[in-house]
Amino acid sequence: MAGVVVSGAQVSYISQDCEEIPEFLGRKYGRMAKRLDLSFNLLRSLEGLKTFSYLEELILDNNLLGNDLLLPRLPHLHTLTLNKNQISLESLLDHLAEVVPSLQYLSLLGNMACPNELVCKEKDEDDYQRYRYFVLHKLTNLKFLDTRKVTRREREEALVRGAFMKVVKPKDAKAFSDAASTSPEMHYTPLPSGSRDLTNHRGILGKCRYIYYGKHSEGNRFIRDDQL
Repeated sequence: MAGVVVSGAQVSYISQDCEEIPEFLGRKYGRMAKRLDLSFNLLRSLEGLKTFSYLEELILDNNLLGNDLLLPRLPHLHTLTLNKNQISLESLLDHLAEVVPSLQYLSLLGNMACPNELVCKEKDEDDYQRYRYFVLHKLTNLKFLDTRKVTRREREEALVRGAFMKVVKPKDAKAFSDAASTSPEMHYTPLPSGSRDLTNHRGILGKCRYIYYGKHSEGNRFIRDDQL
């Protein structure tokens, strides 16, 4: 088939602009493929993976996979790369823990799921480390995450604090940020609005319904009548 490269148990179908996995791939190579590379396509669905039940490695870099990503159960899969897609962490990790129990190598670089400072300037190394703890808390068998080997210290930290490492961004944070960037800068002032124009100096007169007589003032008991 055009576009398919086969080498032993390795099957590649790269840069074919396909939005779903072609049916012929599973029919012809599903039972023999242990490594499948579908990088640089336009994949939005992984439904065609059902026949690849013996996969050990799956490469899905540079596609259009989003938060609705669903993998079939792949009990032998130990390596999964999802770099440069459109995935966040919301339900991905729980799903992976269920359908790929043997997973040891995972890479999510270039996704919203991975707060890497090389991809997003707002993120730093602390954000990335918290992400690692959270992922390792969910996927306890991982030996390698993104470009780094999982250390013993990371595994210990993930066990103790990993559940609390997820960073949640307020839903209206973007709306607030957009409003702040488009609105003129406002400064609080206790003065009435009519007195804020620096070029228009006007006095402000008003009435107060409270009258102070000084009867109960503690200071008045020390003032003599001739000092008034």
